[in-house]
Amino acid sequence: MNVFAIICVVLWLYALSVFKRGKLDFFRYMVGSVGLFVFMMIFLEPLLVQPLVSLVTSATGIVGEVTGLFESYHDYSILFVTCEKTGEALSLYIDYECSGVIEMMAFVALIAFFQVYDIWQRFVVAVLGCIAIFFSNVIRITTICVIIMIWGNDSYYIAHTIVGRIVFYILAVLLYYYVFTHAHIIRQKIGGFNYAGDHSSSDQ
Repeated sequence: MNVFAIICVVLWLYALSVFKRGKLDFFRYMVGSVGLFVFMMIFLEPLLVQPLVSLVTSATGIVGEVTGLFESYHDYSILFVTCEKTGEALSLYIDYECSGVIEMMAFVALIAFFQVYDIWQRFVVAVLGCIAIFFSNVIRITTICVIIMIWGNDSYYIAHTIVGRIVFYILAVLLYYYVFTHAHIIRQKIGGFNYAGDHSSSDQ
């Protein structure tokens, strides 16, 4: 599998060089981003999941300990939530899905070939973006715990499947808008538009 993956990496790099020489920026971006994401999932994901799970558990646990809303057992990647009204208790296990590793790698893969930024800026934005995704995940899990603490174990499905995801996706959309859409807009020429066949200046 590793030999096959290495061969794929070589072919991927060759394809990128062909697209660059041919000035096929769209194909270079698509193939580059997708390829980088796949290779990171193959080579880096197994190494990053457990550390990220521990970090997410610890960070969320700090919020729980400071606020007194829930308890954290970061050695076991577990959060312990008790409903105030019913006294029901629920243990939340922080696993692969909660680590945020897929979202981080997708973001890094997209920003790596986003040529609105130069190489150094892409590195900085990738790091800051991963930090933002990490804390968005902490906010998501904290939201789930708070809902369970208030409304009990029966609210787990709604808290985890609906509300938690909505919170995370809203934060992710804001991140993507600021990093990609907003950055692209502010780097465009503002005040004039040129159309095919129209060479007159509209800067008036």
